[in-house]
Order: sequence, then structure tokens, then C-alpha cells
Amino acid sequence: MFVRACETFGHCFAAAPRSRAATTVLAMAMSAAVAACEGHSQPQAPGQGAAPTSTAQEAGADATRVPGLAPPASVTGDASAAEPAAPVPEPPSAASRRLFNGTNLDGWKVFVPGDEDTSSLFVARDGVLICEGRPIGYIATTEQFESFELELEWRFDPERGAGNSGVLLRVADEDHVWPRSIEAQLHSGNAGDIWNIGEVPMQVDPDRTEGRRTRKMAESSERPLGEWNHYRIVLDGGALELHVNGVLQNTAEACEVRPGRVALQSEGAFIEFRNITLRPLPGTR
Repeated sequence: MFVRACETFGHCFAAAPRSRAATTVLAMAMSAAVAACEGHSQPQAPGQGAAPTSTAQEAGADATRVPGLAPPASVTGDASAAEPAAPVPEPPSAASRRLFNGTNLDGWKVFVPGDEDTSSLFVARDGVLICEGRPIGYIATTEQFESFELELEWRFDPERGAGNSGVLLRVADEDHVWPRSIEAQLHSGNAGDIWNIGEVPMQVDPDRTEGRRTRKMAESSERPLGEWNHYRIVLDGGALELHVNGVLQNTAEACEVRPGRVALQSEGAFIEFRNITLRPLPGTR
């Protein structure tokens, strides 16, 4: 009887006109009916029973399965499948630190010889450290560093023309113009030169050295006036590297290893600095 009913249902299903949605519903109903027919038409051995699966539950699960699509989260039980997890941003390097906070001169000290007013010589404004260029002097960190990777950006004002400045490394404790240090030159067109101030022990290329100056290795890699330039200075133990806008411009070896401050020169020209960061290094080179 059940088999005949299933066969009759199948003939009706095949003959009846239907929409795509109706076809899906009828197909699911027919599958459930066939399963029920087969269950009744096959005798069961004593003590054996059909699995306690509800036909309605099976039909409901089938109803959510659409060819080409994965089952929704409510069927699979995986709530995370409905909404993909947002990407987790990489944390900033814990070893790197900002020397200039962008808002004030905390952690820095201005020096000029004599009793000249320094209140407007270096000013923090909108994330930029502005140097007017006069009087002559410098601004130095209050903290000392020995081995580090120092990065910063600088630019000159095209309306005021090219200028001169420098980044002083391992500055000695006594303040005067200019203190004993290694200078990474910022003079327009010569960024990447090394200047030895105070006869700091170091080994440089003699073919590129005249007096205290060691010329950069390549043509100028500076950008046009008014555009930001990037300095990457690596001073690790006795090894020094100067990178200007990604170009390695100078190196030195056997530099005297001792702690000192980092300073930025006020040397007669308007100049701006920003994004001044320092990452300590082990000092093994």
C-alpha cells in the first residue's frame, strides 16, 4: 500500500505544472514520502528498530540545503560562519619609540650660546618640529642613547630656499657650538655626508674624506625643496650607516662607542622635522 502511494505521488509530481520554488518543495516532500515508504516496506528483524530520526527534522534540514550554497549558520551550528572575523591589525613595535611627541618639546632641551632668546627657535606645531634657523644652536634629547636606529623626516621651505642643518649623534655632555659628536649632514644636496666633530675615533673611506668631512657615496637622493625627505640612521656599536630616502649614502666603522644625546641643529636656515623615532639596538657590530 505504501509503495503504491509513493508511486502515485511520483506520477502526480512528474505531471503537475510548477514554478521553481514549488518544484523544490515538492521534491523535498517526495523525498520524505519515499523514505517513509521504504521504511514501511522493509520488514525488520525482531529487536531491531528504525533509527529515531524524525522525518520532519530531515525534511527541515534538506529544505535549507540549496545546490551550490553552504548551509546557513543556523543549520551547521557555527555562528562564526555568518559573520567573518575582522582582521586584527599588527601591534606597533614595542622596541620603537617616538622622541618627538608632535605637540610640545617634552624630552628635549634647546641650547644657544650666550643669553639669546630661544623661546621661538624650536616650536612644535601640528605634529611638526619647526626650527627658525636663528640664532645658531641646537635642540637635544635629555636622554642618552648608545646603539640605535634613528628615523626622521625633514624638509626645507622652497620660498626660503635651500639650507643647512644636521643630526648630531652621541653628543657629549658639555654644551657648546658645536659639541663633540658624529654629524649626519642635512645641508641641501649633501644629505648623507658624515662630519666628525671633536675628533671622534672612527674609520671612514679615505678616498671620500677631506678633513672632517666624508662625502656620500652616491649622487644626491634628496627630493625637491618643499617635499619631505626620510633619514634612516643606524649606529650599532662601532658601525654607522646613513640612508637617505632609501639609498645607502655613507658608512663608517670602529666608531667610538659611548652613550650620548641626539641633537638637531639650528644652522641659519628654516627647516622642519617630523616622525622622529628611535629603536634601541644591541650594539654588537
